[in-house]
Amino acid sequence: MNTTSYSVFASLTPAAVWAHFATLCRIPRPSKAEDTLRDHLLDRALSRGLDATVDGAGNLIIRKPASPGHESAPGVVLQAHLDMVCQANADTPHDFTRDPIRPVLQGGWLVAEGTTLGADNGIGVALILAALEDPELVHGPLEALLTVDEEAGMGGAQGLAPGVLNSRLMLNLDTEDWGEFYLGCAGGLDVNVEREGTPEALPAGFECCEIKLTSLRGGHSGVNIHEERGNAIKLLVRVLRDLEGRFALRLASLNGGTARNALPREARATIAVPAGQTAALAASLADWQTLLRQELKGVDEGVSLALAPAQANAVLAAADQSVWLASLHAAPHGVRRWSLSVPGVVETSNNLGTVALTPQGGSCNFMVRSLRDSGSTALADEIISLFALSATRAEASGHYPGWTPDPASPLLALCQSVFSREFGSESKVQVIHAGLECGIIAAKYPGLDIVSFGPTIRGAHAPGERVDIESVGQAWHLLSAILTRIATPP
Repeated sequence: MNTTSYSVFASLTPAAVWAHFATLCRIPRPSKAEDTLRDHLLDRALSRGLDATVDGAGNLIIRKPASPGHESAPGVVLQAHLDMVCQANADTPHDFTRDPIRPVLQGGWLVAEGTTLGADNGIGVALILAALEDPELVHGPLEALLTVDEEAGMGGAQGLAPGVLNSRLMLNLDTEDWGEFYLGCAGGLDVNVEREGTPEALPAGFECCEIKLTSLRGGHSGVNIHEERGNAIKLLVRVLRDLEGRFALRLASLNGGTARNALPREARATIAVPAGQTAALAASLADWQTLLRQELKGVDEGVSLALAPAQANAVLAAADQSVWLASLHAAPHGVRRWSLSVPGVVETSNNLGTVALTPQGGSCNFMVRSLRDSGSTALADEIISLFALSATRAEASGHYPGWTPDPASPLLALCQSVFSREFGSESKVQVIHAGLECGIIAAKYPGLDIVSFGPTIRGAHAPGERVDIESVGQAWHLLSAILTRIATPP
């Protein structure tokens, strides 16, 4: 594994939290490949005399006895996920299976300039590890649940068995706005689409080129879905539909997006057009770039369309091209419905996250979220029905439940009281449209009282992800104070 300097962490406090986050930056942890990190943390916990095991789903569970004299205090589960979303800019060579994350300081933020940082949810993990190792912290029995595969389908939480956890309280540390306690989240599912193709030879007299649509902001497909940021796949398909009718365009490939739960920042298509038309094609793309920048002004006005030479030996059959471009153009993306019961919160949305088309066939993925299970099911069925019109296979999978808010939560009241006392201001209560593991865990452990909080993170799931350094210290202070308050009620 490559090495990198972590002197960037030397001046940051609390030192224990940042030391653990440095480890998480150093050891790669893409979804479904968290083994190296998990085994390192397992060995570390065991070497410190903690009870640590890996369950059948691959989750790491660490238990720490209560501080002396607080054995009868309520137990608390501290929960976060080990994996991170792996996104890099096209001009940033980075192998997320081998290379360490390279954070830098920018003002009061810790940033990964060309890649994701992994503050989502590495800071939550680091806070938990610091709590487990702090000899001065007063607390009741602690259970750390560090899950795997959260970003690629919540497989770790899905695989958690009932009866493993003993506590009746849980603090999830996977939210991104300091000063807010989260009490509910969206559930969701995936719609996976596949279609076989019949290649056709490159038409005689045609020349190939590649259209690249780049420089969008991307972002979290739940947290940022309402901001009207550009979706590279949807935008490029729109452009291709226009060019298809004016240039006798034939499609050789289309690829966009790299993660189901990230707004696609880039997409590219290899096309073929009659020889001699590339100059006119370039002019059309320039017009489209101007139009898209106007439409996305203030949100994604840096969008770029570029044309470059390319090669291809085959193209999609005309019928396959028509089905794919028309279906992707018609497919929903974005906010479907705002909540009427929780004002200002998205109720149902959908992200067209990835597409990969070749003359031999293709696939795409839609991630559907909703505060209501019926909402996600209905929207998923619309997508499936759309593709059924062309006899294209589309199936729903990976459903996970939402987390139903409980405004009367005793744990929430305690957390709010502690926050007010420690920081001299009032906290906010929110429901998040992103998917947290809380809903899945709550369904397996009825009666578990759950609250979620964390430091301020911006740009999660996109290169340039950053975390507010001061808020990490505040989150540590709050976590410590809450655990002490639970162990020593007034």
